[in-house]
Order: sequence, then structure tokens, then C-alpha cells
Amino acid sequence: MRTAYHVETVRAAERALMTRLPDGALMQRAAAGLAAACAQLLGRVYGSRVVLLVGSGDNGGDALWAGARLARRGAGVTAVLLAPGRAHPGGLAALRRAGGVTVPAADGVPPVERADLVLDGIVGIGGTGGLRAEAVPLAEAAHRSRAAVVAVDLPSGVDADTGQVRGAAVRADLTVTFGTHKPALLVDPAREHAGSVRLVDIGLELPDDPLLEALQHADVARLLPVPAAESDKYRRGVVGIAAGSARYPGAAVLAVSGALRGGAGAVRYVGPAADAVIARYPETLVSDQGPKRAGRVQAWVVGPGAGDDARAVTQVLAQDVPVLVDADGLRLAPARDVRRRTAPTLMTPHAGEAAALLGVGRDEVEGARLDAVRELAGRYRATVLLKGSTTVVAAPDGGPVRANATGTPWLATAGSGDVLSGLAGSLLAAGLPALDAASAGAYVHGLAGRLAARHAPAGAHDVADAIPRAWRDVREAAEDD
Repeated sequence: MRTAYHVETVRAAERALMTRLPDGALMQRAAAGLAAACAQLLGRVYGSRVVLLVGSGDNGGDALWAGARLARRGAGVTAVLLAPGRAHPGGLAALRRAGGVTVPAADGVPPVERADLVLDGIVGIGGTGGLRAEAVPLAEAAHRSRAAVVAVDLPSGVDADTGQVRGAAVRADLTVTFGTHKPALLVDPAREHAGSVRLVDIGLELPDDPLLEALQHADVARLLPVPAAESDKYRRGVVGIAAGSARYPGAAVLAVSGALRGGAGAVRYVGPAADAVIARYPETLVSDQGPKRAGRVQAWVVGPGAGDDARAVTQVLAQDVPVLVDADGLRLAPARDVRRRTAPTLMTPHAGEAAALLGVGRDEVEGARLDAVRELAGRYRATVLLKGSTTVVAAPDGGPVRANATGTPWLATAGSGDVLSGLAGSLLAAGLPALDAASAGAYVHGLAGRLAARHAPAGAHDVADAIPRAWRDVREAAEDD
């Protein structure tokens, strides 16, 4: 599992470690890892052209020390100093001793245009807001160039704690981060600026309560349900699907398709699309008595394609089992009814639906995904899965937010969210807590989207069909570790 911490937590750990190390040793550890990553990216260091974009903080010092290491291996290294009088003195001296040269940023950007690699050490993890005006031309020149752009700790101009990008920011091909991930490296829109991320261990001792978690194959494999020898359909869990309408029967079919592949023992369907569901999935148990009289279930999914009929939503919310609310159900579910539930509730909005629930603009949600998902979870006293390029999941009682980035832009297709709802609902019925059902569901759904698309358009039914393969890939990879 990857974890990310508040800036102040990281700084406190750095201060504690520095009291036990010789002066400058921590920066040397970071610079050594940074230089090694740059060398690997370059392939051939000798004769390469490296440009350092150097601010006045420790990130600039890391860049200078790493540049000195590359210069000693034969690279031609030029440091562009944004604040010549405040550059890290030790790093500056080391670079010059190694044969590197320095130029003030005021002299323009020609070195960046000719570089093989650009190292972004403009702003550290304490920076807020976008880049300052004097740094913007350098970032733009790096982006226009054919050079590989490597960010030191995180791309300059992004907010480390929130992942927000409030102005111009560096776009990196690789970010080399130290000690631990920063939230901005795991959550969009900042994650999009980071490129690939490499973590360099510098010996930090961090607490057990990160701000953010990102599950990996082994973590998800431990969560996925596996039937025992004595399992029957009820022991494995039965999930109820209250979805679809005369106008949107496909939403019911897609939600059922996800549920059937999610590990539960059976799927009960309630709604006006029973004929369409049975025609595609004859193993589904159907009822025309409404959720209240549908029979035994261990969890419900309600809302996909429901239109304006609130009756099913009201009946489902009144039941004392875990409930997943999606799509139209989010609009139809009264906040007071969700808040007073004692069984777990999982809400799965996309950014537009989250914006409507919060009474803000969609751009505000997309620009501050961590704030939005926490606010919704607290307001509704529910676990919330906020869908998007980075899916984030927050529990109502606080704790680390979980980020998932296994998806693909090809998942932005009609019905994909219905498949996810069925899948996560099935995991709820199998007994997973809401946070785990949402996290594992999003992870497997994202992998299925990748498998279905393979760099080409795919429909939601293709994503559902790819879930078993994604499930197997997760379990097999974990077994190989």
C-alpha cells in the first residue's frame, strides 16, 4: 500500500531524523536517489545536457547536489537560478566544483530548449498557489522542449496536501519523491502533472495515520472474497439491485452484470426492467413486489437509471442492510434519511453529482477532490466514492482517504458507473465494510476498464465482461509476490 502524509508531518519526521544525522546527510541521501533516477532516465550520462531549474529552498539544493553528481559523470550541467542570491550555498559550490555552470533566470530560457533532461527544483512541498511569474517561462520552455522533465519531490506549482493546481505548474515525466508520497502525487489534478513517480527511501519514521492511502494488488487481493467449501449463495451474500426504468432499462442490465461478477452468491433484481435483465442474465432472481418484499438480501444497490421514481430509494434506505446509492438515487435520497441510517451507506457520485449535492460548481469539485469527498462523507454520514480520473473514497468517521488510479479515460462511457455500482454492491453483500468494498470495487473496475479498452473504445458491457480477468490478475499477481 502506498501512503501519503501532510506536509507538516513530513517536515516533523525530517527534523527528527536530522537531529540524529550529520549536517547535510539527509539532503545527500535525497540527492543520491535523485541523481540515480536521472541517470537511469538519461541512459547515457556522459555528454548529456542537463538543466537545473533552481529555486531558493531545499528542493533547489537537492537539484544542485544531484546536478553535481551528474556533472562528475560527464554531463554538461547548467543551473538556472531564479534567486541567485538565495540558492543553496553548499549545493551551488558542489555544482561549480564538479564543472557545472550557473546562469540567472533573468537571462532567459535557451539552456532549457537545448536540454536532454530538465530537473525541476523551483518550489518545494511548502509551495501554495501556482508558479510565480518569473518561473512560468521556464516551466513552459521545459514543456515545449524535447527534454525529459524530472520533478524534485513534486512538480512545482501544485499543492502538496490537496492536489489542487491553482495556476501554472510544471508538467513532469518523472517525479522523484523522498521519504513518502505526498497527496498531490496520488490525486488529480496534480497527479496528472507528476508523470511516473519514484519513491526514494531516506529513512523517515512516519506515524500510522496517513492522510491518503492507495491500494495495490496485494492489498486488494486480501479483500476480495473467496468462497469456502461449505459456502452457499446466502453465505456468499445476496445483493439486491433496484435500478432501471422504462426509459433506462440498460442501467439495470449493467448494474446486474457488475453484481454477478462481484463475488456475491446471488443477485435479486427489482424494477421495471425485469424482462431485459432475465433475457441477458437468466440466473438473476427477479421480483415485482418492490424492495420491501423482494426477499432476503445482504446489501442493496439503488438508483442507476431510476429516473424520478423515489419509491424504491425510500424502501431501500429503510432496510437495515448496507446500501449503495448511485446515479438518480443520489438525487432522490433525502439527506436526513441517509444520515439516520444505522447500517452502512455507500454513495458513488461523479463530479457533477457531487457538485449538485454540495451546492457548488463542478469545477470546484474537480479541482479539490479531497475536500469534496470529505465534505460529502461528513455531511451525509456515509462512505463516499467520488468517481473520476482519480477515484477517491472517504469514510464518514474520518481516517485516511483512499485514492485509486487504476482506471483509464476510456471508462468515461455511458453505463460504466452502473457496472461499478453492481460490483461494489456485490462486495458489500459478501461482507466487506463499505470503505473496502468501494476501494476494491474501484480498483478491479479500473483494471477491467484497461483490459476492455486496450487503447481503443469499449462499452460498459465490455468492462463488465473483463472483470473476471482483472480479478484473476489481482489474485495471481499477489500470489507471485
